[in-house]
Amino acid sequence: MSTEAATDGKAGRLVIRNIGLLLSGDLDRPLLDADTVVAVDGRITAVGKAKDVDTARPDLTIDARGTCLAPGLIDSHVHPVFGDWTPRQNQFSWIDSFLHGGVTTMISAGEVHLPGRPKDIVGLKALAITAQRAFHNFRPAGVKVLAGAPVLEQGMVESDFKELAEAGVSLLGEVGLGTVKAGEEAAKMVAWARKYGIQSTIHTGGPSVPGSGYIDKDVVLEADADIIGHINGGHTALPEGQICELCARSSRAIEIVHNGNEKAGLIALRTARELKQLHRVILGTDSPAGSGVQPLGILRMIALLSSLGDLPAELAFCLATGNTARQRKLDCGLIEPGRAADFVFLDRAQHTAGKTLLESVQLGDIPGVGMVVIDGRIAAQRSRNTPPATQVPMVVG
Repeated sequence: MSTEAATDGKAGRLVIRNIGLLLSGDLDRPLLDADTVVAVDGRITAVGKAKDVDTARPDLTIDARGTCLAPGLIDSHVHPVFGDWTPRQNQFSWIDSFLHGGVTTMISAGEVHLPGRPKDIVGLKALAITAQRAFHNFRPAGVKVLAGAPVLEQGMVESDFKELAEAGVSLLGEVGLGTVKAGEEAAKMVAWARKYGIQSTIHTGGPSVPGSGYIDKDVVLEADADIIGHINGGHTALPEGQICELCARSSRAIEIVHNGNEKAGLIALRTARELKQLHRVILGTDSPAGSGVQPLGILRMIALLSSLGDLPAELAFCLATGNTARQRKLDCGLIEPGRAADFVFLDRAQHTAGKTLLESVQLGDIPGVGMVVIDGRIAAQRSRNTPPATQVPMVVG
């Protein structure tokens, strides 16, 4: 099991050169006319052409060798427990495997798989604070896991949310996985959470595990959580009309997940595009789950939505990077100065029918991951999970 303590140590000066395709993560400008990126101490400082960028005195130089550089992928919906183990499938190193799928940041929708998870108010607050502290202090495989997401239970009062926020908790677990399932009750608690800077996600669709419930569009709209969690079901989706109504009547983020209904996901994507609301669409896996752990889940979602959803691949990548970063208020997900130096190097898979990386994704093929960088440091080299990339970057200094 690969693990890494969170560190404030300086990463030094990183220069990435000879980039063949630069995906920005920004829907408004998904492709950048640049071949060089510089980062200092884990922050991007320059993006441009080699002749225009100061690349002197690097501590680390990576030759992209004509491959694609994209922001590190963000999984908007996971259920971690502690460290790199999940009791859901009794699997170790699952987060490390996601790193090899290009994921550099994960966001917890609740630590619901913990055996004996406390459901009393004192216990649920203690668990949330502990999970937040543990993943802040220790990154499995170097991946940034934003955790400590308490599940709402009946009897919580405003002071509970104030206490959680003051302790560093910034997320709520999926509304509907606990005893709070009614829209009016959920809305009151979501508003308290929002007042103290805690972002909320609501379960959407049929029950996923014993104890969860059916959450329909009326409950989702009344609760008004910040994220419409797995709008395509986790696993069981709402009827098409309800999905379309949620997209049209709510202004909140539209989350499509791997472990949901694929057809419903395509419906949500199509509706968001028709409404000119593509910026609201974000991607997650909703794993670990009964269907297993999917290290390539985000890449598979990008390929699915691009190929069957007729979405240009460069825009599909934005859903898992810049869109999520903006909806989740993260400092990563975009390749621009000031952002975290989290990157994934990609190339077309060997023997794909696509002539370019973007064409291969639009045909439904998963690209190969050649290297992953987190905060300006190499976290993984050629992926052990993706199809082999045609070309991979090299460390040259």
